[in-house]
Amino acid sequence: MNAQATVPAGLPPFRAIPDVLRELALTHPRHLAARQGDRSLRWDELDAAIDRVAATLQRDGVQPRQGIALCGANSIDYLVLFLGGLRAGAAVAPLPNTALPAQLAGMVADSGAKLFFADAGVPPFDTPVRRIRMDDPDALRAWLLPAGSRPRSVDIQPDWPFNIIYSSGTTGTPKGIVQPYAMRWAHVARAENYGYDPDAVALVATSLCSNTTLVSVFPCLAKGGCVVLTDGRFDPASYLRLAEETRATHAMLVPVQYQRLLAHPEFGRHDLSAFRMKFCTSAPFAAALKADVLARWPGGLVEYYGMTEGGGTCILEAHAFPDKLATVGRPAEGHDIRLIDEDGHEVAAGEIGEVVGRSGAMMIAYNNQPARTREAEWYDTQGQRFIRTGDVGRFDAEGFLTLMDRRKDMVISGGFNIYPSDLETVLRQHPGVADAAVVGVPSAQWGETPVAFVVPAAGASPPEPEALRLWANERLGKTQRLAGLRFLPELPRSDIGKVLKRELRDRYTGG
Repeated sequence: MNAQATVPAGLPPFRAIPDVLRELALTHPRHLAARQGDRSLRWDELDAAIDRVAATLQRDGVQPRQGIALCGANSIDYLVLFLGGLRAGAAVAPLPNTALPAQLAGMVADSGAKLFFADAGVPPFDTPVRRIRMDDPDALRAWLLPAGSRPRSVDIQPDWPFNIIYSSGTTGTPKGIVQPYAMRWAHVARAENYGYDPDAVALVATSLCSNTTLVSVFPCLAKGGCVVLTDGRFDPASYLRLAEETRATHAMLVPVQYQRLLAHPEFGRHDLSAFRMKFCTSAPFAAALKADVLARWPGGLVEYYGMTEGGGTCILEAHAFPDKLATVGRPAEGHDIRLIDEDGHEVAAGEIGEVVGRSGAMMIAYNNQPARTREAEWYDTQGQRFIRTGDVGRFDAEGFLTLMDRRKDMVISGGFNIYPSDLETVLRQHPGVADAAVVGVPSAQWGETPVAFVVPAAGASPPEPEALRLWANERLGKTQRLAGLRFLPELPRSDIGKVLKRELRDRYTGG
């Protein structure tokens, strides 16, 4: 697949994260490693729990580089199962608990999972894979080997699959993004200067199935800190109370969460002075919102721009460059980011082009999808492999990247990626629909939300817009549901037949 996973020059020599965690348990066993509500684990307890899971997976025949799948709300058991899978050398597939049963069945099959751990609320589906309750302590105890069990040692290699993160989708099997151990190690190394140490407390308010979450959880753990888990349901008042109570030092939040926190009437009454660094990724982060965070929330603010697929990452240390808040920062150290035109040629300095990137943090491939993997790759004249983003941007004279548009028209709602083509396919299945286009429009609650424009089928009696919207939402995942729907006699198109989605957005918002 023309892909290798190596750690580039300038980063610390590769270490397998499960091995690092074992050493931390020996150096400060009594420190707190994980907490959720009234339950907590010290480092020695966490390490023993990880060993127990890894040994049980080996008993059940899970071999290195084979898969296990997890699906449920954030919990300490979820974290332990994830880490235990890694210690056994398995590739962990954390699946979204908002997915439909057919999607889950496809993802479990595609991942090659030997076991599927799920909460009770995850809907049933047909699969030959053994399903184990993740949120039932009795069910987990019945599956696990006795306490104190130790696994066989596994010599984990940098190019082994660490996890498989699945993209959004309602049709077919979503793309499984295979991230290697070297990529996760690069994320740990990237966070070296952001204040993680054994006294760090990372407050986790996004799902453990998301790459957004994992790029903050693993650096905290690998530096011996403590992760404090919420259940993934975001409530600003509860978050602020927990941040103050735990003396949180680090947070990863998506822009809409920052917006809701700063708008909460109690924000200024909470002591957030322990914060060292806050992070943001996954969605456009408005300059005015960044400025508000800097003005009102102690600690630094770092924005990551990149993809789950990896490639090139830009980093904006907003506290250090308050005059660059309209940008997404400069390429991270060791990251090669370039701009190309529609013919795949690099553009001249100062010109606009599609963002492509290369680094030590790159996916191996889309699992079992070689054609889509090739579509995501670009090679320079020296044959070096880059990952295409589909985003269009421009570098300024100081090397800061400003994003101009998102060529793929992906909608990012509450930190979740929504692909309009999936929603359009569902709409076109209705006999009263001839054509459809879905775009993202601003939302105070979610940052963005999808809305649809529909052309009625000729000679058909179309339903009312609200009835059609509800019909579609019954067939869509929870995070994909349409917020609005309008009929048009035809969709606006360019001379070559492309739907002018920017024009549709303007029509809906009055822009």
